[in-house]
Amino acid sequence: MKFPVSSSLRHKGKAFDLDAAREVITLLGINGEPIGSLSWDFIIDQILAYRKPQASRETRNDPRVTITFGVKYIAPEGQQFESRASGIGGGGLFIESLRPLPVGTKLALEFSLPEHPSEWLPAKGLVAWVCPKADQYTFSPGMGVRFTEINPDIRNRVLELVKSVQPV
Repeated sequence: MKFPVSSSLRHKGKAFDLDAAREVITLLGINGEPIGSLSWDFIIDQILAYRKPQASRETRNDPRVTITFGVKYIAPEGQQFESRASGIGGGGLFIESLRPLPVGTKLALEFSLPEHPSEWLPAKGLVAWVCPKADQYTFSPGMGVRFTEINPDIRNRVLELVKSVQPV
């Protein structure tokens, strides 16, 4: 279902495409080209974040660090990918990709933490947001993946790594 943007002077002519089945909203450009997509979970988190005091707008519940490590993932259709992740926290990770998968895509993934690069740790996740090109927040295009299933021991290892890397 498409909704045109008509009263916003800065964005007049663009449109929103709501996909209720996938629970995704996509911003379309003036010529109908997709500009970016967000999951409804992410949008709800953003709205709720604005209800909190100014100092706590962070939508993540877990601390994270920028650190590079290997990641492998499988899309629902069985496509297998191997890439590099450049950030991780207890709630998820950022996978660098020139062709990020759509928001809402479920992934089976394995990642290796820097202290044991040959040990692959399994998890499941959901593409929560997509960065189609490098910007001021991410140095490369890719996708933010929220963990949906992760063994508590693996999550604790991630949290210990985050604590050890974060500045005191």
